[in-house]
Amino acid sequence: MIHIEGSHGEGGGQILRSSLSLASITGKPIQINHIRAGRQKPGLAAQHLTAVRAAAAICHAQVRGDALGSMTLEFIPGSSVQAGNYTFDVSEAREGGSAGATTLVLQTILLPLALASSNSQVTLRGGTHVSHSPSMTYIEFVYLPMLYKMGVQVEAKLNAWGWYPQGGGEVEFLISGGTNLSGINLVERGDLQQVQGLAVVTELPSHIPQRMASRAENLLREAQLKPNIQPLRAKGIAPGAGLFLTNVYENSVAGFGALGRLGLPADKVASMACEELLKFHQTGAPVDEHLADQLLLPAALASQRSEYRVAEISQHLTTNAWVIEQFGLARVTVDEDEKIVAIEPSCD
Repeated sequence: MIHIEGSHGEGGGQILRSSLSLASITGKPIQINHIRAGRQKPGLAAQHLTAVRAAAAICHAQVRGDALGSMTLEFIPGSSVQAGNYTFDVSEAREGGSAGATTLVLQTILLPLALASSNSQVTLRGGTHVSHSPSMTYIEFVYLPMLYKMGVQVEAKLNAWGWYPQGGGEVEFLISGGTNLSGINLVERGDLQQVQGLAVVTELPSHIPQRMASRAENLLREAQLKPNIQPLRAKGIAPGAGLFLTNVYENSVAGFGALGRLGLPADKVASMACEELLKFHQTGAPVDEHLADQLLLPAALASQRSEYRVAEISQHLTTNAWVIEQFGLARVTVDEDEKIVAIEPSCD
């Protein structure tokens, strides 16, 4: 059994998710202690508990400690990962519902299912655009396209937007099985080809996304960029707003966003997202801070070496590298000066 210290590094949910993914793929049993010890409310929250149950479902794992607030978990896979038709609802993990992030559940089971022998269909319900987690738009326009370069094929369909605190979003994924992951080289990003954007609201007047889009376009044009931002009134069960931007470079994509909330003007939401985009663009790096740690897992499972340059070496990244090394699948080297991450998968 592999023992994982959940308080290591940044001590967050990433340790749990990566451990569950790798346990499912390798068939190795794990025990995680002090889960999310670095968080204000430690232990399993609704989305973490859903991720545990989702991982257990795809490999018939025996689980101990799968309860809200639990800080210890034992996870013993009972079979290889089984392709299939799965539905997981984050709101079912807690009485009164939850807007816990469906995207974090997806990131736990996506690679195991991509490596399974046949195709899977996965429906996830809960939060699709919530703070402190990748938005579904980021997954769709950044994460999945970058995984596609590595051989992973996923079709995604957003049926309903789910914001904090109500949730109620729904996303469907069709994941192609039998994937052979290849390494990725992203040291140079190439020229910026376009800036795409989506200014979205649900259950709010249509002038709000229009204002977000106009403000963002003005700010980005002032910075000599050529944005194309679409205003959209989408389907959701409660009011919500957000602006999501994607920089498409020759060799990579990077994503940025800001969520609206009560008392925060549409113009301010636009400014926040644009500020994040411009700050990243000036770094010259191909890989944004969030993608930097999300690429580690597929790179560790690939058949060739990977190397990429990042905008920032976050504690998320170094913690995720540590988790991967606990399973002996790859050696991760981080050059803090050059901001280059190299992943050398093990031969066996």
